[in-house]
Amino acid sequence: MDFIKKEIVSIHAAAFLIGAAGFLSRLLGLFRDRLLAGEFGASRDLDIYYASFQIPDFIFTIFLLGSATAAIIPVFLDYWERDKDEARMLVGNLFNVFLIFSAFFCVLVAVLAPFFVRLLVPGFSEEDFRVTVLMTRIMMASPFLLSLSNIVSGVIQANRRFFVFSLSSIFYNIGIIFGILVFLPLFGFLGLAYGVIFGAVLHMAVQLPTYFGLGFKIFPRMVDLYHPGTKRIISLSFPRVLAISFTSISVFIVTALASTLSMGSISVMQLANNVKYIPVGIFGVSFAVAAFPRLSSAFVKKDVSDFYGSFFGVLKTVIFWLAPVSVLFFVLRAHIIRLALGTGLFDWRDTRLTAAVLGIFSFLIITESLLPLFIKTFYALNKTARPLVINLISNTVTIGLAFYFVGVFSGDGPVSRLFGGLLRISDITDIRIIGIALAVVVGQCLNFFVLLKFLMDEARKAFGYVPQNGFLRETRFIITVALVAGGVTYVSRQILNLFFGLDTFWGVFIQMAGAGSAGLASYGLILYFSGNTEIQAFIEVFRRKMLKSQVLPEEIANQQPRDLTH
Repeated sequence: MDFIKKEIVSIHAAAFLIGAAGFLSRLLGLFRDRLLAGEFGASRDLDIYYASFQIPDFIFTIFLLGSATAAIIPVFLDYWERDKDEARMLVGNLFNVFLIFSAFFCVLVAVLAPFFVRLLVPGFSEEDFRVTVLMTRIMMASPFLLSLSNIVSGVIQANRRFFVFSLSSIFYNIGIIFGILVFLPLFGFLGLAYGVIFGAVLHMAVQLPTYFGLGFKIFPRMVDLYHPGTKRIISLSFPRVLAISFTSISVFIVTALASTLSMGSISVMQLANNVKYIPVGIFGVSFAVAAFPRLSSAFVKKDVSDFYGSFFGVLKTVIFWLAPVSVLFFVLRAHIIRLALGTGLFDWRDTRLTAAVLGIFSFLIITESLLPLFIKTFYALNKTARPLVINLISNTVTIGLAFYFVGVFSGDGPVSRLFGGLLRISDITDIRIIGIALAVVVGQCLNFFVLLKFLMDEARKAFGYVPQNGFLRETRFIITVALVAGGVTYVSRQILNLFFGLDTFWGVFIQMAGAGSAGLASYGLILYFSGNTEIQAFIEVFRRKMLKSQVLPEEIANQQPRDLTH
């Protein structure tokens, strides 16, 4: 069991572990959503469940003022290098401050829940409103626990104990699934909220043994609001918290708008988003988390080669893996939703509408996977204000477009007919949720490209230059090959449809697996014969039987970022 406590220095090794754990966590999340979809369908009950998450999630965002790992890690590492005991006191003080602060705030918001819920779901009936308030109040225990758990996570990540950190999301989903399977039959609909709390408890509990093993304590006798390190963390977190708050407010408004549409609209939006987030969480989040300590260290040491090697190496790796995934998610959207959620009360209409939203969201898979890297790189450069302004603008655009597109997709106008035909939902009466999904895509893409532009400007100021290494040319080629692979997938799907229908689980599975495999094979072969370094490196690692390693492949564990500065 030594590998659980082992420090993991390599970005690729850390990302491998976090990505593997993320994959398991996403599978559990998919199982969770399948249980919910089968039990409730895209219904008002499921709308209530997902709406009840919004206020606790927003409060958790506020708690990131002191528990954001992106702010904790650089400050903690600075203290750790100078005085380990002082670093431990910093963490203990931060924990105690937010223990008191978050407990008070959660109780206050629970009392005021009716006011906030009324703003959140104006389209709900009085009975639906009452249940949503009660669910929200119960779930307010979740941000309290998760904010404290995040402080523990920051310490664990800073010490590069990524294995334990990667388990937290797995156990969080296990807790929610336990709520669906056990608490729901025992306590009725409120059992779902109890499962969320149980998941938050497990999220923290799984990390505590490692936290204690590093010499940290939960209750040191210290509560100092003016501790210099605590003030630094809050100062660093403030712009990011505001930026995420803008996003949360945007989600609030979009949810409120969706609550006025047909029943199940909130559920369709959330389920499609959850499926889309599977590759985002596996690749984007894992690489960003793994790279951040190294980027921070490289900036402190002014190691230009390590900084750019880490940043562009991660950027290229994420695009290499997710370009074909994004295209295949669009082409096989109905198959994915049918297999993932098509059970019980989740009927064919629910499947098709959710698949249509997933098709639109598939354009965000790459951008949302890279946004965590961009944000953490801004933090590594100690530049946190610029993302705040960009986030505010992009979310304002999202909100404005959401209201506009809902009007555009009302009735039987040319835009509705165009998207209805493209997404094969022209016979569904109300497709206004497509307008909201489209607004989210436009806003997020704006956020992505503007962030990238200003990030390169900040890097140029910090180091004097940004390396010209053919990155854009390689990226364009990878995306082109991914589109070709999408064409191969579509043709293969049409051929398989002649032999295997969509009226059985295995027919859908064979079509998706066969067409997807053909698309991925064409993607890999074209890149291989064109001399792409990413596919060649993957084949080399696989050839050395990496999967037979006991914990981590030695090639990955020892791999250093490539020097991309020349």
